[in-house]
Amino acid sequence: MTTGRALWRRVPRWAVDAGLIAVAALDVWINLFGEATTFMWACAALGCAALLLRRRFPLAAVLLTLPMTLFMDVAVAPIAALYTLAVRTRNRPLLVGCALLNAAGGTLAWPLSDTLSGDQTWTLIQFVYALATAFAPVLCGQLVQARHDVARQLVEVEEAREHERALHAQSVLARERAQLAREMHDVVSHQVSLIAVQAGALQVAAKEPDARDAARTIRTLSVNTLDELRHMVTLLRASGGKETELTPQPTLAELQQLIANSGIETTLTGQLPPDISTTAQRTVYRTVQEALTNVRKHAPGARAEVRLWHDAHHFGVTVTNTAPTRPSVALPSARHGLIGLRERAELLDGTLTAESTQQGGYAIELRAPIRPA
Repeated sequence: MTTGRALWRRVPRWAVDAGLIAVAALDVWINLFGEATTFMWACAALGCAALLLRRRFPLAAVLLTLPMTLFMDVAVAPIAALYTLAVRTRNRPLLVGCALLNAAGGTLAWPLSDTLSGDQTWTLIQFVYALATAFAPVLCGQLVQARHDVARQLVEVEEAREHERALHAQSVLARERAQLAREMHDVVSHQVSLIAVQAGALQVAAKEPDARDAARTIRTLSVNTLDELRHMVTLLRASGGKETELTPQPTLAELQQLIANSGIETTLTGQLPPDISTTAQRTVYRTVQEALTNVRKHAPGARAEVRLWHDAHHFGVTVTNTAPTRPSVALPSARHGLIGLRERAELLDGTLTAESTQQGGYAIELRAPIRPA
C-alpha cells in the first residue's frame, strides 16, 4: 500500500486533472448523446472546465458544476468538485449547503413546471437519493482532511517528544556535571591541597638541597593542579548547577537566530536599552524561547509577534500569538516553563503575566525595572 501511495504522489497534478476532465466529459457525452441543445452542451462544457479551478477555487468549481445537473444525470464533475471542497475547507455549514444545492439540481427537472406537475412523492424520494449521493464525497473529503490532520499532529507529537528527550538528556548531563563538581571539590581538591601543604613543610624541613628542590617542585605542581581543578569545578557548576552561569549563555544577540529557527512565522519589533545587564538579556531570551515553544506545541499554524519595549523606568518583552489554524494535540504539561520564567522575572524584581487574548491567541509579557549592566 505504501508503494502504491508513493507512485500516486509521483503523478503530476496536471495529469490527474486532465484525466478527471476526460472522464467527466465522457460522462456528459453518454448522458447528452443525441438529445442535447446548444445551451446544454455549454453548461456541460462549463462544468467540466470548472474542474481546472477545483484546487485553487473549490467553491467556484462546485457552483459552476451546478447548472449541468439540471439537464443531465452526470456524477463525475459534481462529485469531484464536492470532494475537493470537503478536503480543503473546515466550514461545515458551507459543505451542507453545497450538498443540498447539488441534490436539488439533480432532482429538479428543466423546465421547473415539469417537476412541480409530477408526482411529488417520487420527487421527494429522488431528492433523498440525490442528497445521499452528494453527501458521499463530502464525507470522504472530510475523512481525508481528518487523516491529514492526524498525520500532522503525529509529526508534531514526535517533534515534541524529541524535544522532551533532548531536555531530559541535558538535565541528566547537568546533574552528572554538578555531582562531578562536588566530588572534585570535596575529595580531589582537598587531597591536592594536603599534598601542597605537606610538600611545603618538607621543603622547609629538608636538609639536603636535592630534597628541597624536589619538595619545591611537588609544591609548585600541586598548586598549579589545584588552580586547574578549581577552574574545572567552576565550569562544571556553571553548566550543571543553578548558582553560577559562567558558561556561554544566550543574549539578545542570538534572539534573531532563535526566531529564525523556531519554525513559526514571527515578527520582531522594538528594542531594549543597550545597557541592561547580561542577566536581564538572558531572561528576555529565555522568555521568548519558552513562548515560541508553547506556540509550536499548543497553537499549530499560529503567527507570533515579539515586541521589545522600554520606557524611562522599565523594560520588557511581549510575545503574542494568534489563534491556532489547525487542531492541536493535548500534550501533558506541568507548566514548569512558566514557573521558571516567573522565577527569572522575580530575580530581576519584575513580573511575568500569561493570559489568553480576545482573538483566541495567547500573550506572555515580561516587565522589569531598568538596572545598568
